[in-house]
Formats: sequence, C-alpha cells, structure tokens
Amino acid sequence: MPDPAPSPSPSPHAVPEGAHPFPYRHLLGIGGLRAYEIAYLLDEAEQWIALNRATAKHDDRLAGLTQINAFFENSTRTLLSFEIAGKRLGMDVVNMHAAQSSVKKGETLIDTAVTLNAMRPDMLVIRHDASGAVALIADKVDCPVLNAGDGRHEHPTQALLDALTIRRRVGRVEHSVVVICGDVLHSRVARSNILLLTTLGAEVRVVAPPTLLPPAIERMGVTVFTDFDAALEGAEVVMMLRLQLERMVGAFVPSPREYHALYGLTRERLRRAERNALVMHPGPMNRGIEITSDVADDLDRSAITEQVEMGVAVRMACLDVLTRGRRGVEGWA
Repeated sequence: MPDPAPSPSPSPHAVPEGAHPFPYRHLLGIGGLRAYEIAYLLDEAEQWIALNRATAKHDDRLAGLTQINAFFENSTRTLLSFEIAGKRLGMDVVNMHAAQSSVKKGETLIDTAVTLNAMRPDMLVIRHDASGAVALIADKVDCPVLNAGDGRHEHPTQALLDALTIRRRVGRVEHSVVVICGDVLHSRVARSNILLLTTLGAEVRVVAPPTLLPPAIERMGVTVFTDFDAALEGAEVVMMLRLQLERMVGAFVPSPREYHALYGLTRERLRRAERNALVMHPGPMNRGIEITSDVADDLDRSAITEQVEMGVAVRMACLDVLTRGRRGVEGWA
C-alpha cells in the first residue's frame, strides 16, 4: 500500500494557529511586523481591487466613522489616495492642511494632537516632515493612527502597495530580486520597502552614490552597490527613487546630468536586468533624471500607474482593519 501523500506545508506567510492576524491599534511603520501580519494586510487589500475597478465603487462598512487626514507636509497623491479610500468605505473624510492650521500660528504638535482628539475622530491619518512625529501624536489620542509618511522614518502604506504590486505582477515577493536605486539616504519609502521586502524573504539590493547611502545600511539585510549596472544583473524588480532635489543642498550629487548618466534608468541599462523585469517608481518622477520617459511609459515593463491603483486598495484595507476594534467586529478588541 503506497504511503499517503504528505500534507502540504503551510505557507510561511500564513497566520499561525491561535495568532491574531493584526493585533495592533495603529500602523506606524513596517518595522516590527511579522511576515504573516504583512501578508494579511496584502490579502485584505486584494478584495478591494475588484471593487475599485467596478462602476459602483462603494462599501458602507465604515459608514458613520470620521477620518481626519492631517497633512503637515504636502503630498497631493497620498492625500487623494487616503481620501478616496475613506470615502469608498463610507467614512466622513476631513482634510487638514498645515498651511491652514494653527500650527502656522505657533501651536505645538502635542496641542494639535489634543485638539484633533477632542473632535472625536475614528481614524487619524498623519503625514509629517519630522521622523517620530506620528508616533508622538498616536501616544496622545484615543483613535487609531495611520502613518502616511514621517520624515526619513517610514511610509508603511507605500511599502505595502509596492509589495502588492510585485506580488501581482511577479507572482511572489519571497525570493524575488529587487533593486532599489536612488536617494536611499533621505527616503522613508526605501526604508519601509527594505523592512517589508526582507521580512517577506526577498533579496534586496540598494544602489546609490556613496553620498546618498545611509551609514551601515547593510545591517538591514541588503546588498550595497554603487555601480548600477552591476546591481541590475539578474534583477526581477527595479524600484527607482525620486531624487529629492529639495534636499540636495550640500552637494550630495555633482549635478542631475551626471546623476542620470550613472544612476538613471534607461532602456539600454534595463537590458542588464531579467528580460521581463518590472519597473517601479513611487512618484512623482523626475523624468530624464531618475528614469527616461520611454521606460516609465512602457506598459509592458512599468508598473508605475498600477502602484497608484494598488495604493487605494491597500489604504482601504488598512482603514478597515484598524477600525475593527472600534466597530466591535468579533475577535478584534
């Protein structure tokens, strides 16, 4: 009698028996999350993609809740994405811009947090140019807080939407070879992506001029390159970062022209990667500096607009998951 077929091994990203899929009140960063917690958020986001592509893009499960998007740093696309996500789930969404707020009149961040909290929101989405500011606010309010980017620290929903894009286009994140090229030093996007991708088991290479690499970045489990051509060999995903021209005071790069010559993604340079390597960019792009238009607009290779689409689905998933406790969903305290 033949031996019975072995039971399939559980996915390393499956929620372990008895564990809670996401036991956190806030989403302040990717750091500290387990692989199955990240995978759970990605799985939750999948359900919203079809809704967002339908004619009727609405679900009322968060109806009656209030979401405040407090953006102390400008970001049109991220603000719009969070606003659309909240409204598609039925929330009352209010946007607060720092230029119109009492912050400009000298109010402290803590006083602003206490004021926002007194308005009884059910969700605060915070963007701030200072690392740690979102965590400080989260410590002063009663509702869930979602980090929409803080200084050089983290941008967790960007990393989640990037991972969802990779998973759908490449078929997996685990064991994929991802090159992250550009201003790694100033980039919270790079930091969150490195944390997420290495947690899910991807091979991550970072490449930049030495002046744009954080010290000891190899301790984050990445391989460091200064030669873009060498980094591209065998790459399945090429993630370009925006050269943050507003932060370039101090001569981090000799000139945008020289930067493009050494670190710009061109069609010729892309041939060094795998034949169907995916091209990504968090936007907004500096065309002709980080990436040429023929590469950015190549629908077969570029996933840049798909990243924007996945952003709404990921943010809907995060809003849903983080408010389950307030809504009394069974199993969510």
